[in-house]
Amino acid sequence: MEVLLPFLVIFIASFFQGSFGLGMKYMDPLKWESWWVVHVFTAMVFIPVIWTLIAVPDCFSILEKTFQSSDPIVINSVRLAIFFGFAWGIGGIMFGISVPYIGLSLTMGIVMGLAGTLGSLIPLLQIENAVQTPQFPYVITGLCITIVGITLTAKAGIDRDKISNSEKNEKSNIFKGILIAIICGALSSLLAVGHTGVNDDVSLIASEFGVEGRNASLVAWLIVFIGAFAMNILYAGFLLIKNNSFSSFSIKGSGKAYRWAIIAGICWFAALGMYGQGAALMGSLGNIVGWPMLLGLSLIISNYWAFRAGEWDDAKNPFKILVSGIIVLVLASVVLGYSNMVT
Repeated sequence: MEVLLPFLVIFIASFFQGSFGLGMKYMDPLKWESWWVVHVFTAMVFIPVIWTLIAVPDCFSILEKTFQSSDPIVINSVRLAIFFGFAWGIGGIMFGISVPYIGLSLTMGIVMGLAGTLGSLIPLLQIENAVQTPQFPYVITGLCITIVGITLTAKAGIDRDKISNSEKNEKSNIFKGILIAIICGALSSLLAVGHTGVNDDVSLIASEFGVEGRNASLVAWLIVFIGAFAMNILYAGFLLIKNNSFSSFSIKGSGKAYRWAIIAGICWFAALGMYGQGAALMGSLGNIVGWPMLLGLSLIISNYWAFRAGEWDDAKNPFKILVSGIIVLVLASVVLGYSNMVT
């Protein structure tokens, strides 16, 4: 098994994952729902389909055979993948709601931590005799360390928010934002659960077309995105009708907002597309080990951008706590990476 390449792919994926949230800071003058339609269409339809077609020219034939399978296990995994994608879509909406309340750093910290932990733990416990595998103690240890890192990150965000609001003499929405982010994190874990559940079945069918497992993971994402896109576009459409904001699409000076919506969408799928390939290269526990690594490392990237944006100005002590949390997250990634090499 290759050792360095999978981790390099995961690291590159984490850069995209930690960067896509930047686009949410540049929505004006578009309404949120208008910006979101462009973003999710780019992230969940246009880029995934183009990318997958380039890597897997037979992707639609593979999808057709998967959906027409007579195997009830395959059909069940497909249905669950779509359902989990839909549930994740709810989490994605809540992510966008949480950022204005508590900032990008804290939102990413809570969401990535919970999504990474649950997204790894649920598939792990579904493996027969999982607790008896030699990797189990290391994976659990890595996840526990991840939780510690996320706790430190959240503490840093809370302390920063107190300083910021005391200076502005404003009422804090920190706890409301944290509650939204926690629910978002739990739902966001289902994206990985859905992909892990359907990926093996798709890979088996794709192998009949001569497609490697790492490329078959792209086809599996298309199934999960059916539910994810449906939820996001339904919610955005509801707001467009409720707020009568269709005119926002043609508002003057919206070019920058459109560019960021598209860039954010490209980064979002680039993260998942590369993660799926890196996880496939890791072997049987790739999705279980790779997912928390992806989200833990992306948290470091997102905090770098948040620092550049000035979210941590005049908050030196909270920033020190944040750095401690980041160091712990790096340690967690090392432990998780080592667990994949244990035999």
